[in-house]
This record gives sequence, structure tokens and C-alpha cells, in this order.
Amino acid sequence: MQPQRARVEHEAFGGPQTGVPTYTTGPPDTAPPPRLEPGERAPRSRSRRRNDPSQTTAPIVPAGSVTGRSLTLVITIMCFLACLTAGAVYMMNQSASAWLRDIASEVTVQVEAKERADVDRLVADVSNYLSRQPGIASVRAISMADAAQLLEPWLGQTEALKTLPVPRLVAIELDRQAPPDLDALRARIGEQFKGVTLDDHRRWQQQIRTITRSFALGGLAILLLVGAATTAIIVSATKSAMAANREIVEVLHFVGATDRFIAREFERHFLRLGVRAGIVGALWAMFVFVAMPTVMEILGGGGVTIAELRRLIGIATLDPPGYFLLGIVVLVIASLCMLTSRIGVYRILNSQH
Repeated sequence: MQPQRARVEHEAFGGPQTGVPTYTTGPPDTAPPPRLEPGERAPRSRSRRRNDPSQTTAPIVPAGSVTGRSLTLVITIMCFLACLTAGAVYMMNQSASAWLRDIASEVTVQVEAKERADVDRLVADVSNYLSRQPGIASVRAISMADAAQLLEPWLGQTEALKTLPVPRLVAIELDRQAPPDLDALRARIGEQFKGVTLDDHRRWQQQIRTITRSFALGGLAILLLVGAATTAIIVSATKSAMAANREIVEVLHFVGATDRFIAREFERHFLRLGVRAGIVGALWAMFVFVAMPTVMEILGGGGVTIAELRRLIGIATLDPPGYFLLGIVVLVIASLCMLTSRIGVYRILNSQH
């Protein structure tokens, strides 16, 4: 029994075929060279080694190792958190934009509560006056029953609403192509009718913008923290891989491999890892967005909670641009893994030189 020896496939460096640097193990070639006829070329030894079943090949960083599986799980969790945050901020922004569009196109006229007959007559007079004003598309007087339905999510169903001095409302839809001057309209209404005010919802618009910006800044902070944690994890994994495969890297340097070649192989490994983990994390986030309304209902939130949730973030599902945003998050995570590993390998190799 002859001892086995290790041989490095030097043809992988600079040859017509490139790939993951490998090393082969197997018995030495003891067969005598074949006799050649005049003018006949000798067969290449690489093909003989490639067809030898006793030899095995392995990459520098084994993808199926325990470290590789653990690292994939950690990156999957990081990408899940990043996709969840990005999707939530996106849906919040879409809902806020829809709110602002609707609020900007509507104003409300409030009529103070008085005697029932006087209030009904005053509401009719205000509605007729507003319908004749330029820049107004439609005017709709809101009945007491409709006003009670608007207050029901906060006060519930109670007969006490009929005894409360709830002001009557007149909803006005503005012409978006040629809206009126609201300040001038407010002044004319105040002069024409006593106890009637116009609310253009500017205060609500400002509050919605403030909440949306705060939510977006919080989401951005979470994304930065996830990116920093992912970078630290990849740096640690790169150092561990370089330390575990130090002898192989030294052999590769000995046979002529450059730092660029070694760094490129680590880049490919961590890029594939980031793409796989990112796709799985994005799928988890999509499942959460789809299942969120159902989970809220199962946990006992009730119809009011579901309605409020949909007012806050829409229908809790993503549209095509939202799914495209999750794809961008996956690409960013994968690129971060690749670039971080490249920088880490170069720093380690330079310190060894």
C-alpha cells in the first residue's frame, strides 16, 4: 500500500477554464507512460486526473459546512428583518400618499348644533350656496345617521349619540383641475352664515406628513443597523474561513495564484450565500404581509382593528413596486456580503504578506 499524496490542480489558474480553486487527493500516478508513434502528441494529464474516480475536489470554502449553514440562517434572518422594515415603510408611505390626495381634494363645512328644524334648514341653505361656487365639484350633506356611523369606531353603538350636540357636516369635493381659493371661500361663508365654519384639513395633512417622515426615519435606522450587523457577521465569517483554510491558501500562493484570484473565489461564495439567504428572507417577509390581517382577526382584534389596520397600511399586501423593492433589498444584502468578504480577504492577505 503506497501512501496517498496531495496534488494541486495548477491548470485552474489562468487556464481556459476557471472556477473554484480545488485540491485533489489520490494515489500517485504509477502507470508507465504510453508509447507514442512518430508525430503523435502525448495526452494531457489533466483529463486523466479528471476521469480518475479515486480523486475528489473541494472548494476553499465548503458551502455545506456547519459554519456555512449557520451563516446562511443568520443572513436569512437579517434579510427578513430588512424586507419587513422596507415593506412596512413602503406600505405606510403609500397609504399616507392616498390619504393626502383624498384630504387635499375634500373640505368640510361644520354647522353648529341648534334646534333640529333650524339646523336642517341651515344645512340646506349652505349646501345650495356652495353648489353655486366655482371650483366645487360636488356638495353632500351628511345626515345624523351617517355622522353616527363615522363616530361608531370610537364610541361604539349607543343611543347617547342622539343626545350629544354633534355638529352637522357638509362634505365638499373640490375640482382638482381648478380648485377654489379656500381662504376666500371661508371668509364668504363666515359672512353669509352665522355659526358655519370651513375646515380644509391642513392640520391633519401636516400631522400625516410628520408621522410618515418619522416612520420612514425609524425604518431607515433599522436598515442601517441590519446592514452594520450583516457586515460584522460577514467579516467574522471571512476571518474564520481564511484561518480554517490557511494551508490551502498558502499552497495556492505557492503555485502562482494571486490575491485577486483568491478574493474572487470568496466573493463568489458569499454572493451565492447572500442571494440564497436573501430570497428566503424575502419570501418570509411576503408571507408575513399576506397573513397579517388574518392573524389580527384570529387574535381577537375584531372588525374595528382590521379596519384601522387597513387605514394605516392599506390592505397589508404589497403591489408590484413593493415586491420590486424587496428584490432590491435582496440584491443589496447579497452585494454587501460580496463586497465585505472581498475587503476582508484583501486585508487578511495583505497582513500575511
